[in-house]
Amino acid sequence: MTVLVDDPIWPAHGRLWAHLVSDDSLQELHAFARSHDVPARAFDVDHYDVPEELIPQLLAAGAQHVGGKELVRRLIASGLRVPARDRR
Repeated sequence: MTVLVDDPIWPAHGRLWAHLVSDDSLQELHAFARSHDVPARAFDVDHYDVPEELIPQLLAAGAQHVGGKELVRRLIASGLRVPARDRR
């Protein structure tokens, strides 16, 4: 079980955002997010969008920091990645 978070480089709503994913299961991801007050509305098909200020808490709780390319590579390898063409 590994929950991963990448760098907060995505600007929106006056903040920077990162992605939170699991390389094992969506159930694991949802449980981790719920236990750290990440709102359900932040879930986007295969990841959560999380604000920069929440990252230290997620890392302290056991999330592993990885770069964006590594996050995507591991999400694809897990079989949980939903390609952009299948998102709608």
